[in-house]
Amino acid sequence: MSFFSVIDTAATGLSAQRIRINVISSNVANAKTTRTEEGGPYRKKNVIFEQVLHGQHKGGVKVQKILPDFKPPMLVYEPSHPDANEEGYVAYPNINPIEELVNMLEASRSYEANVTIVNTAKQLAQQAIGIGQR
Repeated sequence: MSFFSVIDTAATGLSAQRIRINVISSNVANAKTTRTEEGGPYRKKNVIFEQVLHGQHKGGVKVQKILPDFKPPMLVYEPSHPDANEEGYVAYPNINPIEELVNMLEASRSYEANVTIVNTAKQLAQQAIGIGQR
């Protein structure tokens, strides 16, 4: 694998994890959103990755799609809430903050691992250039 292939592959991981972190942040920010333009509560989103099998970034990863989660919303009895139904229940997004925190930590660690790969490849290239200058 060439130096540039290593960098390209790590770059795909960086890009994919950055998107994942943004989606998780959106989930956390909307954990209490009971009304959206589409109607109803916010729907948690999930990032689906796909391995790149051909082209310039062969062996890398890309975001295949971002899908809404179709779990039913959590119903909480709050009859005074403006979005309460006839029975007094409010539909909140089915978002578990602990689960989102774990997902954020995993995405951050994956991002850091790809940064480490880029830095290591850069150091190895600098050492190789240094050997050639002696």
